[in-house]
Amino acid sequence: MNERRYRRICQMMAMRQPDLTLCLEEIHKPHNVSAIVRSADAVGIHQIHAIWPDQQVKLSVSSAAGSNSWVKIISHTSTKEAISQIKSQNMQVLATNLSEHAVDFREIDYTLPTCIMMGQEKTGISQQALALADKHIIIPMAGMVQSLNVSVASALILYEAQRQRQQAGMYDREHCLLSPDEQQAWLFEGGYPVLAEVAKRKGLPRPFINSQGQIEADDSWWAQMQLTEKMKRRQLG
Repeated sequence: MNERRYRRICQMMAMRQPDLTLCLEEIHKPHNVSAIVRSADAVGIHQIHAIWPDQQVKLSVSSAAGSNSWVKIISHTSTKEAISQIKSQNMQVLATNLSEHAVDFREIDYTLPTCIMMGQEKTGISQQALALADKHIIIPMAGMVQSLNVSVASALILYEAQRQRQQAGMYDREHCLLSPDEQQAWLFEGGYPVLAEVAKRKGLPRPFINSQGQIEADDSWWAQMQLTEKMKRRQLG
């Protein structure tokens, strides 16, 4: 990759917020998932969680979200499993829900490790998720409409989180908070998407990306990358 691309990816990684995430509970409309992923990327979210018990729905929406390769999606089959994993990372879990205990979403301290739960388009957050959440939050409505589209609501809350974190200097860190392995994955997959796809298809290990953004790999790795499927079948014979 060229130097400009390399520097841009490094800048993106430095601003990533690994302790801020979303959890989508059975959101099944592909365009909503795709819009949420785009908003997540825009505010520096590294990965989001998605609860999809239905495998068919999962395949449909994950393919739409896959158009944005800069945010990883961690899939779960149950709400309990998802929240358990999130809380194991010491995150506060906020459920969007209109209840007597709910607080204005702007009153939350988003500089703390935080997961924002968004509910299914028609039925909203499940009772199980509400019981497991640490707090309920609402977006105040002054009109006749009682709720916003889930992707719009996600964007509003995320940008409030971004505002607070920017004021706290959390986007101006000198060192990237992602692990070296995660950084290498982004550099290869984002800087060399075609080669990354070929390497994945052939089951080859990820090469090292140096400080100039160039691939460091031995001759055998390159030989395997250049080997066509037809030639490979001949060799295996």
